[in-house]
Amino acid sequence: MSVLNETVTLDSAEKTHLARIVFFVFLLTFMLARILVFLIMSRRIPDLYLHLGGSHIHHLNYGIFLLAGLGGFFLFGKPEGRSLQAAAVVYGLGMALTFDEFGMWIRLGGSYWQRASVDAVGVLAALFGLIAYAPSIEKFRPRHWWSAVILAAVVVVFSVLFVESFRYTHRIIGPRLYEIEFGSPP
Repeated sequence: MSVLNETVTLDSAEKTHLARIVFFVFLLTFMLARILVFLIMSRRIPDLYLHLGGSHIHHLNYGIFLLAGLGGFFLFGKPEGRSLQAAAVVYGLGMALTFDEFGMWIRLGGSYWQRASVDAVGVLAALFGLIAYAPSIEKFRPRHWWSAVILAAVVVVFSVLFVESFRYTHRIIGPRLYEIEFGSPP
């Protein structure tokens, strides 16, 4: 019971450091997962997928298990120091593996290349980036607010252009990606 009553308080620098670890590991894991899946599906590397009873175990399951284990670690343990940094790494890994296949949460049996997955990862990366690098709201000054408004406008314009580029890309390389996926190992 004493573990539940004890709390660990982190200073701002420690929180920022942990947020940056999560952000970096999240982005790196997402990129590596996408690269590995493409290489496996295009048969450029051997099939590394885990198959149980004829079923492909998607990597979102690994992420769910990592996040569940991490929840237990925080609930029943008292992580400090290096164990908190390790937890940040595991959290970034788990979130990337899980959200890389976010589209499959919505449409089971859908293609790996669903747009919803990339959108979800983009939103999470933006949030993790803000948590890791933006000043806290208490420290905002007028120039920060103006920067935030300008950044929001740029993000809106970028998002519109990004969506259009995805539509164009989907028309050009989408059929090839689906061909690779359906010809890949089960």
